[in-house]
Amino acid sequence: MQCGTLVPQWVGQCPACRSWGSLVEEVERARGAGARPGTSSLPVPLARVDTDPTCSRPTGIAELDRVLGGGLVPGSVTLLGGEPGIGKSTLLLQVLASMAASSGVCLLISAEESAPQVRLRAARVGPLPDELLVLAETSLPAILSAIDGCAPAVCVVDSIQTIAAPDIGSAPGSVTQVRECAQVLTRVAKERGPAIILVGHVTKDGGLAGPRNLEHIVDTVLSFEGDRHHALRMLRAVKHRYGATGELGLFEMTDAGMIGVDDPSGLFLGDRRRGAPGSVVVTAIEGRRPLLVEVQALVGEAGTGGPRRSAQGIDPGRLALLLAVLDRHANLKIGSGDVFVSAVGGVRLGEPAADLGIALALVSASFGRGLPPDAVAIGEVGLGGELRQVPHTARRLTEALRLGFSRVVLPSTAPDGPPGLGLIRAATLDEVIADERLGLVSAAA
Repeated sequence: MQCGTLVPQWVGQCPACRSWGSLVEEVERARGAGARPGTSSLPVPLARVDTDPTCSRPTGIAELDRVLGGGLVPGSVTLLGGEPGIGKSTLLLQVLASMAASSGVCLLISAEESAPQVRLRAARVGPLPDELLVLAETSLPAILSAIDGCAPAVCVVDSIQTIAAPDIGSAPGSVTQVRECAQVLTRVAKERGPAIILVGHVTKDGGLAGPRNLEHIVDTVLSFEGDRHHALRMLRAVKHRYGATGELGLFEMTDAGMIGVDDPSGLFLGDRRRGAPGSVVVTAIEGRRPLLVEVQALVGEAGTGGPRRSAQGIDPGRLALLLAVLDRHANLKIGSGDVFVSAVGGVRLGEPAADLGIALALVSASFGRGLPPDAVAIGEVGLGGELRQVPHTARRLTEALRLGFSRVVLPSTAPDGPPGLGLIRAATLDEVIADERLGLVSAAA
């Protein structure tokens, strides 16, 4: 089964994950075949375990090091997933080129492209050191032989779904092949010390293809995301045994490869039309990084098929909740028309801190009147229409002041901000809408 459940005979539906048609036949291997030879079975005092080998090694890509908590750990196995064409191979080529120049031999196992194809694609990432080696191979024994022969500091396998072990009868990409190849490569990393990065395909739903326990085998799972129609790319750690998983790495896809974004808030707000109806700037926290993002809303009359709802980068359930609160506690019948809401730049706003900004964008679009261009909204909206403070308010306010915003709409219980910011406090959503400083009162009247 894709989820890793074993059953003794054929069944149509998995008894664990309830998926249909996911059963794959496996040949039982001899017991002890997967044991790691030469390893001691004697316990040792935990206080005396040497931690020096687990020190991270910088990759030379600042945004990637931010997500990894400093860099790659020798002997670690990292799984990088993302949609086709999102830039996974380009990013890893840059990592290998940087680390080959500083850390010694690095090896790229290209199982989907020939060596000349890789060379043509690598021409745009800059100078290629002689320590960067490439091998176009899909056979697991040949890959293991290459790792033994060159002893790389970092090895990238692109991709794990195209690698096959000849002693397993199933085709490459099957549940059995992916799991077995990942286990063998993980064992090689732990025993011989190279940091191994596996590139993984994703399904239509955006999840990693292959068995579910593939994510449990590796040490780190990275997700590379982005809208194909935007240059912005986002790197997140879904799982990381050597550090936190809350950090966000931001890249811009250019002709020269992936370029780290030092000032993401400036990028998100670069094309903003100041004071436009339905436009509000909100703050988001990704890891320790505050981001300012523009939220746009459009409200129109419903067609013959009933009101439409469209949410890009925003949880549709959260949008429905805010429409209900505006209807019930602010007496605004916005929900009876077509409603379109979007987080500009391909960002996903999942935290409740954007609630107040989304609600104000809906009100502004409905009234056809823009908010002050120097205003930022911060706050969670409750079911009773009350405004609730959110974590890391001080860091959000500091970022807003840095980018030139002078007014912040926030809950009455929120802490004070740095000098230079005018705080517009309110206890409920209808108080915010009625505040004359936002310029919506005359439109509402």
